[in-house]
Amino acid sequence: MSEYLLEMKGISKSFPGVKALDDVSISVRPGSVHALMGENGAGKSTLMKCLFGIYNEDSGEIIVDGVKSKFGNVKQALEHGVAMVQQELNQVLKRNVMENIWLGRFPLKLGLVDHRKMYDDTIKIFKELQIDVNPKTMMSKLSVSMRQMVEIAKAVSYNSKIIVFDEPTSSLTETEVEHLFRIIDMLKKRGCGIIYISHKMEEILRISDEVTVMRDGQKVKTSPAKDLTMDIIIKQMVGRELTNRFPPKTNKPGEVVFKVKGLTAQYQNLQDVSFELRKGEILGLAGLVGAGRTEILENIFGVATRKHGEMELNGKRLKNKNSKDSINNGFAMLTEERRVTGIFGILSILENTTIANMKSYKKGPFVSDKKLKGDTEWAINALRVKTPSQKTKIRSLSGGNQQKVIFGRWMLTKPEVLLLDEPTRGIDVGAKYEIYQLMIDLANEGKSIIMVSSEMPELLGICDRMLVMSNGRLAGEVDVKDTTQEEIMTLAAKYV
Repeated sequence: MSEYLLEMKGISKSFPGVKALDDVSISVRPGSVHALMGENGAGKSTLMKCLFGIYNEDSGEIIVDGVKSKFGNVKQALEHGVAMVQQELNQVLKRNVMENIWLGRFPLKLGLVDHRKMYDDTIKIFKELQIDVNPKTMMSKLSVSMRQMVEIAKAVSYNSKIIVFDEPTSSLTETEVEHLFRIIDMLKKRGCGIIYISHKMEEILRISDEVTVMRDGQKVKTSPAKDLTMDIIIKQMVGRELTNRFPPKTNKPGEVVFKVKGLTAQYQNLQDVSFELRKGEILGLAGLVGAGRTEILENIFGVATRKHGEMELNGKRLKNKNSKDSINNGFAMLTEERRVTGIFGILSILENTTIANMKSYKKGPFVSDKKLKGDTEWAINALRVKTPSQKTKIRSLSGGNQQKVIFGRWMLTKPEVLLLDEPTRGIDVGAKYEIYQLMIDLANEGKSIIMVSSEMPELLGICDRMLVMSNGRLAGEVDVKDTTQEEIMTLAAKYV
């Protein structure tokens, strides 16, 4: 009997214009966590999609529990004990939690769906995983983090031998991350093989037994996690040393350009928030999940209904009734949920890049094709987007490259105020540095930025000032130079 639960040998996969995987091999032992690391576009997700039956590999073989396997689709993979919790959640939001978990395999009684059994089976799994969610709750009512937990429960419900976690903590709080790690530990003790994809190196070094690093579609090296450090992993990932995680802060905030007074949401938990933003400043929004950080951005940008509150930009009173209004008034917003509210998956890179700036490409009744292509080329080069061509559909890019395209889209609108909600979520360390540098360059040009992040080191490393939210209210304001993580966490818990 093989010592490995999973062996992927010599896997190669090409798409038009790009070789995504080039002779990649990995092996996963039972009862272990095998981490997969690499920059965006390194081929991690493509490799897992070959395992999971989403893609057919061009060459190579997959052996599951000693048996050579080739899954034609996701259903076959699940039936053979391979499950995947994907970074971009793909759930039926108009159905309830238990229906999402048992979709395609509802328990039947006399030819009808047995809702009682479905409920009881869901409760049993939730108790085992210590997930506190009512199985009859509509998926659309859950936070992103709780939807993530439901997806994990679904994977466990298949009694899977191999479970792939693709960026599972990108939208989880520290408490929820600890909960996830307890679940992973429980699965290890059952003998499951876990493949864990993450850009968070502290997590990787903490929970992994082995780490495979990929670069440009090839495997660089597999090492025991105990032999690795953050510096070694970064060097293997990017092929060079990256000594600083953050670029030097060269921006110098100037006079106040944007004022918010008494901002209160109609249908969200956001009460009486007031603050000022300076020219060339990067202002951070800290707080726990559900504290009201995203709600501030949505109310400023007009995609959520304000109950009351006033806003001024350069002394001019603004209403920002909707996103079009906001864009015309010099605002841009990069949303947290890239797949749901960021990209147009069936459209090309060119269309996704230029869609918010179409008025500048019109010449009478015509659209300047040359200008569209020129601006798209600028965005691809400036943000180092890895793509075969401008015509490539954005959904075929890695998550980080999709994020870069969205960033490029908003840069083309030449905004005065950028609202960034988790701008580096699911992005590798090299690409993060590029995004940080872009933010500082924009601040140096006089642009002002409000940024939400769940990563405390990121807020401390890139921001000039921070507002700390707690349960829909502004709990305090701190200067990044003088604060500590302890002070920020104390403020975050102020109204909880």
